[in-house]
Amino acid sequence: MTLVGKALPDFDLEDDLGNRVTPATLRGGWTVIYAYPKDNTPGCTTEACDFRDHWSRVQALGAQVYGLSRDSVKSHQGFIAKHSLPFRLLSDPEASLLKALGAFGRKVMYGREMEGIIRSTYLVDPKGIVRHAWPKVSVRGHVEEVLEKLKDLM
Repeated sequence: MTLVGKALPDFDLEDDLGNRVTPATLRGGWTVIYAYPKDNTPGCTTEACDFRDHWSRVQALGAQVYGLSRDSVKSHQGFIAKHSLPFRLLSDPEASLLKALGAFGRKVMYGREMEGIIRSTYLVDPKGIVRHAWPKVSVRGHVEEVLEKLKDLM
């Protein structure tokens, strides 16, 4: 299933500040939504800190970033505080948006098949249309790749 060229799936989730976020909330600017497995784990922390460390480039492009996981709002608050993250994190405990994006399903981890979050990133235009997707993200160098694609699409 590819979402590229289609509207972002409908959702209503809470961010780390307790605000409700929907597709309508995101309209008007470019949005990066990155799905990640769990707060405060090595790969997820590296990815979040890479977005933080490139924040001036994100802002220069006029984009916003949302991390998306099943973690609670409270967990997100601690993760943001611990790593000084300048962007919002969405809590999707039922994995509703994750599933709609195709970022939740069967995966192999440490040689074992399991169901969980598949690290993925989505680039959404100001009208709410998914313009690019990375379905299986490798953390190293990914943020630079996202920013380059954003620059190309603008």
